[in-house]
Amino acid sequence: MTARGWFLFSLLGVVWGIPYLMIKVAVDEVSPSMVVFVRCALGAALLLPFAIRQGGLAATVRAHWRPMLAFAVIEVIGPWWTLTDAERHLSSSTAGLLIAGVPILSVVLARFLGDTERLGARRITGLALGLGGVAVLTVPHLTGGNVLSLTEVLITVVGYAIAPLIMARHLKQVPTLQLIAPVLLLAALVYAPAAALTRPPTMPSTPALASLTALGVICTALAFVAFLELVHEVGPTRATVFTYVNPAVAVAAGAIFLDEQLTPGVLASFALILAGSFLATASPTPPGPRTGGRPVAWSTRQTSRADGRVESP
Repeated sequence: MTARGWFLFSLLGVVWGIPYLMIKVAVDEVSPSMVVFVRCALGAALLLPFAIRQGGLAATVRAHWRPMLAFAVIEVIGPWWTLTDAERHLSSSTAGLLIAGVPILSVVLARFLGDTERLGARRITGLALGLGGVAVLTVPHLTGGNVLSLTEVLITVVGYAIAPLIMARHLKQVPTLQLIAPVLLLAALVYAPAAALTRPPTMPSTPALASLTALGVICTALAFVAFLELVHEVGPTRATVFTYVNPAVAVAAGAIFLDEQLTPGVLASFALILAGSFLATASPTPPGPRTGGRPVAWSTRQTSRADGRVESP
């Protein structure tokens, strides 16, 4: 993976490792629909002007509205509500730990859907190590939930695994901002009526407002741009491996800010997760003929990036 890919990977490991805590703080005072509406509305307000400035936004939406609608429903409209509602009963750490199952399901779905991206023994070993690290973290924390909440998180995991495959297969040529800005705007419009009906009778507390703001600005606008750029950079399967780092970030944040104890099991899980992430993101060597000393797939990817995609600012 390139230096740019590692930067995006590391950034997402952090900015999508902290939303679970913020959601937990916010959903204690406002409804799940309000949480989703605010983060989508803020994200759309920040990104839409840049998407419009690129030009051709309306034409892009008209040309790709079907896969964009599918991406919006499967990545945002459904999973963000089910995850938020689940955190009314699950701890934030449990939710974050369960979401770490996304890369495994992504690999399975990619194989089932006929993805030709080669995994290889090294990447399979990395996925297994990462899953082992997540298991070490998960077993002591899987408490305080119920069947409905766990099912809601499972729905979120399925959506998070499928959406990057849709994006890579049908939306690869769509500029990042022109994809995510309309998606967030649509999600905000969908949840606006429910948010209005369930608005709190009094102003939420400062921590809740700060959490909602951070969810919209950092964990939605910034994180989504980084995520879609990472999918462009390394492919949909490897792009989801950063979710292995999220539980480690959650545990580290707990130790730093909440004085939670770092046990030997937690330290062992850190090692497994980091080693698994490194191996699982290794670039595959595609089979077949080579051109100019490089695999044909590499040359094709370079041409696609040069001719088919506009880099976002």
